[in-house]
Amino acid sequence: MRGIDFMPGRRSIENVLFVVVVVLMGAVVENTYILQVMTFIGINTLLALGLNMLMGYAGQVSLGHGAFYGLGAYGTAVLSGTYGLSPWLALVCAVTLAVAVAWVVGRPTLKLSGYYLGMGTLGFGMIVHILFREAGTVTGGASGFVGIPMLGVGTFVFEGGRSYFYLVWAVVFGTILICRRIIASKTGRALAAIHGRENAAIALGVDAHSVKLTIFMFSAALGAVAGFLYAHFVLFISPDSFGFMASIKMVTMVVIGGMASVWGAVLGAAVITLLPEVLHGFADYEMIVFGAILMGVMIFMPQGLTRGLLDQYERYRKKRAE
Repeated sequence: MRGIDFMPGRRSIENVLFVVVVVLMGAVVENTYILQVMTFIGINTLLALGLNMLMGYAGQVSLGHGAFYGLGAYGTAVLSGTYGLSPWLALVCAVTLAVAVAWVVGRPTLKLSGYYLGMGTLGFGMIVHILFREAGTVTGGASGFVGIPMLGVGTFVFEGGRSYFYLVWAVVFGTILICRRIIASKTGRALAAIHGRENAAIALGVDAHSVKLTIFMFSAALGAVAGFLYAHFVLFISPDSFGFMASIKMVTMVVIGGMASVWGAVLGAAVITLLPEVLHGFADYEMIVFGAILMGVMIFMPQGLTRGLLDQYERYRKKRAE
């Protein structure tokens, strides 16, 4: 079935390689700027993993996921920065808020499908963005929110360098394990059935709405965790970071990396995070080059970079064998 991996041995090898690569990168890289960029890749990977579970595996389009990202960021910023709550307790509150909002929004919205679902989630995202901007006494309004404390455990503080890099990627690794466990579970098989033929899945007894709502809430929780990590990393947030373009960026990560692929989410987040950094030299033509690259990927690798690169490797291997 779609998205289910029945090769636990291969998964173990992939997990070990992932951990080794992350540990080595954190240990070898000395440049603070590069460490920061890789940390942002990790935060974006969390966003892509959550949305990929919804879009890639459940087949549900969401154009308002920046709202959950913002709820996580503003929730922890206000509770820890304004009211002095422990950031870790603020995290629990922010994730709970995001999941509760996802339940309220998802119950009616997930009964829609296709473009109607996309428009419904888009409207939700716009409403939350406006609230962030207009509730100035709480959120700081358009000027942004300052005074967010750094994360720490006891006397140890996760400053914006190697320690925060390891923290973010440890969360990413744990999230990957959780996502793969879900994909291989009964819920994962239900998601695959819904993605393929929802009406047929319902006829076979799958509670499609309940399954979609569950994965929508899970995706919202990951968005809130990413917002929490982002807020305590940059120590300043503004509404523009969680608006419509943020949601579109998340969708682009999922599509470019490859839907229904955990590693596709990682690759998509890396590409979309690194491209603006690489294209700085193009000055006024940056967005044109960025768009051209994305168009090229979608034309020549419509299933995403992960699947496209694997297909290219298979063709090369067969050619060598012949």
